[in-house]
Amino acid sequence: MDLPTTPCPTAAPVGAPAPPPGAGARPAGGPPVLLMAVAGAVTVANLYFPQPLLAAVARGLRVSEQTAGLVASAAQVGYALGILLIVPLADTARLRLLTTTLLALTSCGLVVAAAAPNLLTLTLATLALSTTTVLPQVLTPVAAALAGPGRRGRAVGTLGLGLTLGSTVSRTVSGAASDAGGTWRAAYVVAAVATAALLFLLPRALPDRAGTAGHRLPYRRLLASLPRLLVDHREVRVSAAIGASVFAAYSVFWATLAFHLATPPLGFGAGVAGLFGLLSVPGALLSAYAGPLADRFGAGAVNAWSLLCLAASLALVGFGAHSPVALVAGANLLVLGTSASQVANQARIFALSPSVAARVNTVFMLSSFGGGALGSFTAARLYGSYGWTAAVLAAAGFSVAAALVVARARRGGPELRPA
Repeated sequence: MDLPTTPCPTAAPVGAPAPPPGAGARPAGGPPVLLMAVAGAVTVANLYFPQPLLAAVARGLRVSEQTAGLVASAAQVGYALGILLIVPLADTARLRLLTTTLLALTSCGLVVAAAAPNLLTLTLATLALSTTTVLPQVLTPVAAALAGPGRRGRAVGTLGLGLTLGSTVSRTVSGAASDAGGTWRAAYVVAAVATAALLFLLPRALPDRAGTAGHRLPYRRLLASLPRLLVDHREVRVSAAIGASVFAAYSVFWATLAFHLATPPLGFGAGVAGLFGLLSVPGALLSAYAGPLADRFGAGAVNAWSLLCLAASLALVGFGAHSPVALVAGANLLVLGTSASQVANQARIFALSPSVAARVNTVFMLSSFGGGALGSFTAARLYGSYGWTAAVLAAAGFSVAAALVVARARRGGPELRPA
């Protein structure tokens, strides 16, 4: 049975007073939100651009490719740490100072990585810069507050589109920079310059504070309030459960796609697997419409539509397992459904109160991150033993779990929606 939705003692209640001056002064889609979307794309790219470079890193630093894979693992661990330890600060810290600090530290980390003399230095620098490159998760609740109740979903969708494109295109850009510069280090230099350039643009476009003016918590109490938000707010529980299940299904597909493409009768190499990221850009672009739909119809309706996209995607990649056209179409539907679901769930939780927006985003993203890790782990075990069909069925199972949560949430009563 769902626990009653009551405000936690460390947060302003649902329907709290308006955010501080400047928090809702600009409409969604205006220059600040678009700039935040660009900043999100640039900074989230720092997590993904090293992936195509790992073979070059292994050759350049004279280590095995398996050992070089520690760089990618360090990026994921650092990002999770940043979400837990840094993102909650956006509820109480001075936003411009926090943004400037994160951008400066990330730029320095990229410079150190570019000059790394060995793999240990590169791995530690990646861990550090990935911890501070959580700026997108700081900016998303701020964009929702700037937009106001009637356009919250549109703002979240705009930033979500930036994050999706940044994570997708970054792999292509890093490969091109590496080829042009003749070394993998060139990609890190390009990333450092792009991140540092935001220092001169982003902080001055943001309000000084997010959340409720004057409501300050010590850092220890800020972190301690996270579990309470999950207990007290039904909206957070529902969004976290859906986010974990949907991202688990998403991760099953992408964790096994390269192996499936390499097996007969397809027999494609790593280049084709990487190309799937670019081929799924249309699905990412279409997901931007999820924000306005969430504003108009509510998160529950958009989640139901997203799950239909996932079902169609898994049907295509299951029954058309050896058809490149079916796999590309399925990848687009999967990206569309996953991105739209995330936008809808974030719009739902940001409707609670500006004073806890960053912390509920922390809870949601950690839950989604955990679901993704579970999906990748499940995919590796099932694909190795039973092949592609088993992996697709596992993704379908996670999708069914999300559908059950959506159905139960709809029976549980009306959700929080803007007037």
